[in-house]
Order: sequence, then structure tokens, then C-alpha cells
Amino acid sequence: MLSRYHPVVAAESSGQLTMLLQRLSLRAGLPPSPRTQRTTIFPRLAKALTQVGLARAKSNSFTHRGELRKAKRIVVKLGSAVVTRGDECGLALGRLASVVEQVAMLQNQGREMMIVTSGAVAFGKQRLRHEILLSQSVRQALHSGQNQIKDMSVPVFEARACAAAGQSGLMALYEAMFTQYSTCTAQVLVTNLDFHDDQKRWNLNSTLQELLRMNIVPIINTNDAVVPPPEPNSDLQGVISIKDNDSLAARLAVEMKADLLIALSDVEGLYDSPPGTDDAKLIDIFYPGDQLSITYGTKSRVGIGGMEAKVKAALWALQGGTSVVIANGTHPKVTGHVITDIVEGKKVGTFFSEVKPAGPTVEQQTEMARNSGRTLAALHPEQRGEIIRHLANLLVEKKEEILAANKMDMDIAVNAGQLSSALLNRLSLSPAKLNSLAIGLRQIALASRDSVGRVLRRTRVAHNLELEQITVPIGVLLVIFEARPDCLPQVSALAIASGNALLAKGGKEAANTNRILLELTQEALDIHWVKEAVQLVSTREEVEDLCRLDEMIDLIIPRGSSQLVKNIQSAAKGIPVLGHSEGICHVYIDSEAAIDKAIKIVRDSKCDYPAACNAMETLLVHRDILRTPLFDQIIDMLRTEQVKIHAGPRFASNLTFSPSEVKSLRTEYGDLECCIEVVDSMQEAIDHIHRYGSSHTDVIVTENEDTAERFLQQLDSACVFWNVSSRFADGYRFGLGAEVGISTARIHARGPVGLEGLLTTKWVLRGDGHTAADFSEQGTMEYLHENLPVTQPQPRQIAAQSEE
Repeated sequence: MLSRYHPVVAAESSGQLTMLLQRLSLRAGLPPSPRTQRTTIFPRLAKALTQVGLARAKSNSFTHRGELRKAKRIVVKLGSAVVTRGDECGLALGRLASVVEQVAMLQNQGREMMIVTSGAVAFGKQRLRHEILLSQSVRQALHSGQNQIKDMSVPVFEARACAAAGQSGLMALYEAMFTQYSTCTAQVLVTNLDFHDDQKRWNLNSTLQELLRMNIVPIINTNDAVVPPPEPNSDLQGVISIKDNDSLAARLAVEMKADLLIALSDVEGLYDSPPGTDDAKLIDIFYPGDQLSITYGTKSRVGIGGMEAKVKAALWALQGGTSVVIANGTHPKVTGHVITDIVEGKKVGTFFSEVKPAGPTVEQQTEMARNSGRTLAALHPEQRGEIIRHLANLLVEKKEEILAANKMDMDIAVNAGQLSSALLNRLSLSPAKLNSLAIGLRQIALASRDSVGRVLRRTRVAHNLELEQITVPIGVLLVIFEARPDCLPQVSALAIASGNALLAKGGKEAANTNRILLELTQEALDIHWVKEAVQLVSTREEVEDLCRLDEMIDLIIPRGSSQLVKNIQSAAKGIPVLGHSEGICHVYIDSEAAIDKAIKIVRDSKCDYPAACNAMETLLVHRDILRTPLFDQIIDMLRTEQVKIHAGPRFASNLTFSPSEVKSLRTEYGDLECCIEVVDSMQEAIDHIHRYGSSHTDVIVTENEDTAERFLQQLDSACVFWNVSSRFADGYRFGLGAEVGISTARIHARGPVGLEGLLTTKWVLRGDGHTAADFSEQGTMEYLHENLPVTQPQPRQIAAQSEE
């Protein structure tokens, strides 16, 4: 195949191609006649090209899933188990239609798609079976003279005959399906000889190149009607033999310089041991050399290949410069988007990569964190507190190093010019911020004494049968935060105090700062040999992929923009998410509000830190204070603070010249902007907040205690304040030491989530040979269910690893 050796050979002009062949013939010492080109040059062309220095340099495959979005030329291999029905007689039309839809969509995006398909034998078997049953039925009816049909046996069909009968029908089906998407297809049947004969390879390559140039999807299959049985161990040196569609797809992908080969089968991907066994784990990324560490299972129910053949073909394609993903094409929940998910870089199946990262994978990090977290949870509370106090001291002692790393991040962000002023403020650290962090961590250290193992309830169920409900860690926490490096030591301290393992994913904007903060955190953990309990994900893992680790992660806590939180809530199908998607906080100025308090609270709520989730976004004013000195002073203050005002519909109707009318009353500005709207009563303010708020933090400013109490009782928000700035909705200001976030959920933790929100409970029952039968009608025991005084046991010090 000439184009494999040099791109110029793929020239579209036949005249240029002829001239090139003549020049190559002369340089190789061959006569330049057309006859020579046909009979002599092809067998010697590869050698000639090598001699003249035109051999192709090996291209590089993609090293990370995220790069698969760049794939231009893609081969999709459909295994027999994907195309064939469960009874192995006929095609799985639903799955096939899903594949066709995805391939057509990618083709219409401008990619060059090729399909290597099985299915001709199954389609032919169905057709021949139908014909033979029909023929037998007719013959029996003629010979017997009656309509009774005896039992009819269906012969075992020879595979080549089935393929011959099924090829045309299979192609007609593909053509009909692709026509629905205005996509043209072409059938190409090949055998092993087409790759071993240079002229045939040339013809095959030329045909496929021309089809792709004309935006046609080639559908390729081995010509099973004439192909001989595969010979064992017939691979040539450096060349894979075509034994099945796996090897065909790999050979074709390399010959055509495809960027990506997607091999769909009936398993999720490659496992480290046979799928279905207890300890089998799906391998996310497979590297050359790893094949010695896995055990292969049996082959699929149909087809002549197996996982071992797929791995061999994948590694050969990878060596040839084509990236490979092996994935499940039969799962009903993912079949409809498995191909597009792979191309989008999502964590689907097993990705083959030649470059092995220096550090552990995110799955390995999670396992390390979980194992070390169990040891952390078993430590004496004072030991966990000691770790946190040591971390607080390190934040002060290593202040200069932290600020130097943070300056690097700030300089990069400013030069890039992609972060807003609000995000730059979050990214920036200062000595004051570090001191506040240290103070907060010391508060957490004090609170950690009464965290894990605290008894909440004691009950005497029966004689010598006592029940306790105690607090325990949740497990492994995944905290995802954007450009806010101060979040890492905060959530690390809370995780340590609550005995939880932590997997943190920080924004790339704070990469240098996060790196040194992690080093300090792990240095503090190492004083009690639990260094790995906190891990920082520094690989290029997509957030959506992390949210799929439902068997490894117990709770996700997003810290960032409302869009980040929404994306995580959408992606995390099997893992609880603690947080809020928006911080639409309201301040309501009642008709009986004091002027000085109102102005002070509105200024602080909006202007202290506009990017915070607890900043005021909507100012509600009672109609009675319009055109009063109080209202005028509030407007003057906002203008002085350069706050851009958006008018709500009712407020705008009261003004001759109003500010720009708000586009939506449910807007989180996150900047020096706010909406002003008018209400007629406190109840109307509550109704407005329930309709347009986000259940985060809402404030009433009034001197009427009855009005305030009704507001506090009736409003359904995580935080409700009276004559207090909304900025007080914060774990540190509440005395929690720090917070992992603010939750607007209706269950578990709500509001600023500190140490208590990172604990769950378990039930401990202590008995003396009790059985349920003892309490039946024929039993000898009775339930007492007596509440007992709650006393906290003295925690026992668990031997740490250092004592081993």
C-alpha cells in the first residue's frame, strides 16, 4: 500500500501518480514501462521505497482519552456479539440502528468513518433456515396430501454458505439505515491475500481513500464465502495475519492511518481477570507489557475471536500509531451513545495507551485513600486533632512558600486573561487568609474530639440486649473545587476530623498552590502514618468520569460555580451530591426597618465579597419605603459602591426613568450587580423568595419582632437571618471551623456543612445469644424498648501502624 510509505503517493491525480511511479522505478533500477509497473514494481516497491529513504516514520497514537476528540479518521469494529441476536440466527436490529446513527452523526461532523462488521453468517443462517423450513413445508404438504406437517429438522449450515447468502442482505440493511441520515455507504469484501499481495493492497487502499474522499462510509468485512480457515501462528514478522475481524480491523486501521479504532464487543472492556469473577476489575487504561498481569476468560458466544485476540490486535494497531478503545456495544443503557462517548473522551471501556503516567491512576488513588482512611478513622480523636493542629502550624510556618506558589498561579492566570475578577479574588491567597485558615483549622481540631464514635441513642431492646446508634465516617469524599486553593486545607481538615478519606480535584488555575498545600497536608498526616488518606487528582481526569466511580466514592461535594454544581449533579447518577447549584440570596427591607441597619446590612451583603455564594443578589423593598429617605440612601450607597442595578418588573413600573429591567428574577450575578424588586407585604416577600430563590440564605431587616419571627418560621431556606448580613452564612462564622460547602438539600446536612455533616451513623447491637425466635409467640422473651441515658465512652486508642 503506497500511501503507507509516503503521503505523496496518495495524490488524487492519476497523472502525478504515474509520474511518481516512473521516478521510483528508475531510482529502484526498474524499467519505467506501464507493464513493469504492473508486474514488477509492486512486489519490490516496499524495498525500493526504503532504499530511497521514503519509508513512513511511525506516527504517534493519542496518549490520553481527552485527545480522542481530535480523531479524524475512525474505524468502528462491530463484533459478532454486537451485531448478532441472542439466538445467533439473525441480526440485533436495535443495536445496529444505534451504531448507524452514531457513525452517521460523526461522519456528518466531518470525520472519516469506516466500519468493520460481522453479521453476514448470522444473517445468512436466518435466511437459509427460513428457506429450508419453507421448502420442507411445501414438500411435506405435496407428498402427504394433507396439511399436517411433521417435525422438521433444520440442518447445520456451513459458515461459508451462510456468508454467501447473507452478505447482500446485510449490506442492503446497512444501506437502508444510513440512507435515513443522508449518508452513502459502500461494501468492501477482503481476504488475507488482499493484504499480503502488494498490488491488491494498493488497490484496496486506493479504493478506500477514494470512498472517504467522496464522504462515503466503507463497510468492510472478510469475504467469508471464500476465505480459508485461519492458520495458527501464521503472523509474519511485524505484520498481523487476518484471522478474524479483530485482526482485520487492526490491520485496516494501520494501513489507512486511522487515528482511532473502536472495537465493540459484549464485555465492558478488558478486565484483570475473567469478567464475572469476584475480584475482576475493569482496566481503564491498558499499556503494552500489562498483558502478562491479566488472565483471559472464554470467548464470546459467537465469533471466532476472543479477548486475547482483541488485545493482540489492539496492541498491534497501537504500535502502528492507531489509538484503540475496547468497549461494550451490547449494553442497552449505553449502546445508543457508546461510540460518541468514546470520541468525546469519556471514560468508557478500556483505552490502550503507549505512555504510562508516572503517578497512580485515579482508581488507584481512591483505593489508597480508602485503605488509609480506615486507619485514620480508627485513630484516637486526639491523634486526629494533632494532625489538624500540625497542618495549621505548617500553613503559618510555610507561608512564604505557599504565597510564592500562589503568585505563580496568579501570574499565569493574569497573563492568560481568561479569569474574571471574581475568580482571581478566589484564586489569590494572602497572609491574612492563611492566618484565618490556621485559626479555623484549630477550631476543627477541638471539635474532632466529639466526632467519630459519639453515641446518639441507647436503647435496652430486651434483657441483656442493648442497642446504640453511633456516629461513623461516610467513607471516601470527592471534593471538586475551582480556583479556590484555600478549599484544600479546609476540606482536608474536616475530612481528617471526621475520619473520612478525601479525593480532591482542584482547578488547573491553582495547580502550583494546590501542589504545595497537598504536600503540607500529607506531611501532617504522616505523623500518624496515614499520609495517603488525602489524595489530589492531578491527572487529566474529566469531572464526569470521576462522577462515575460509584463503587469507590461515597459522597461528592462540589465547590464552585453554579454551572459546575449543575454538571456534577447531572453526571453523578449513583453517588449523592452535597451542595447547592445557585446562591440567589435575598435581603428584604420591611416597612419597619431601621435606616442605619438596613444600609449597613445591604452594603455588607452585596459589596463585602460579591463573588461569594452567600452574597445578596436580589433586594426586596416594601412598597411603603419607596420615595423615602431610607430608600434614597440605599440607592445612593449602591451607586457609591458602583453596584449595577437591575429593576424588577414592579419596581420598573414605579419609575419614570428606570435602570435596565431584569431579564430574570432568578439570577446569580456573582459580581457588583443586583436586582431590586418591590413587594406589598412580608408574606409577598416570602412568596417571591420561594418562587425565585435557591433556598440558600435570605434576610429580613425589621424592628418588628412578630414580623421577623413569622419570616424566620415560614421561609423554607437553609439559612434565614434577622437583621444580619447574608455573608454570615459560613461555616467559619458559625463556629464550625470551616465548611465543605453550603447545602440546600432537604435531607442529611443543610446550610454550612462542617464536621457534623460529614458523619453518618451505624447501629451497634450487643446481646447474649438472642434470636428472633426467642420473641415469637412461642418464645420466652419480651421486648422492652427502654430508652437509656446517653453516656459517651472513653475512646480506646487503636494501635497505629507505627506500633507494628
